[in-house]
Amino acid sequence: MGIPSGSEWLIILLVVVILFGGKKIPELAKGLGKGIKNFKDEMKEANPEEHASSEQPKNTEIDKKASTTEEHTSTSTTKQA
Repeated sequence: MGIPSGSEWLIILLVVVILFGGKKIPELAKGLGKGIKNFKDEMKEANPEEHASSEQPKNTEIDKKASTTEEHTSTSTTKQA
């Protein structure tokens, strides 16, 4: 059960032509091509947004932790003096 050989591809092509007709196949291929192109475009647009949105909260959390640590350190130093 591997990849179909040449004669098997011809049988598959013949069945597709019989089911959809010669005029419908180019329309189906065109629609499939547009769908794949739209999917790739959306993936390219989604990746930078995901990276930017995921990095911002992390940096904010780190800044909050750093400022909280500085406040505790300065408060404890002030109390000791």
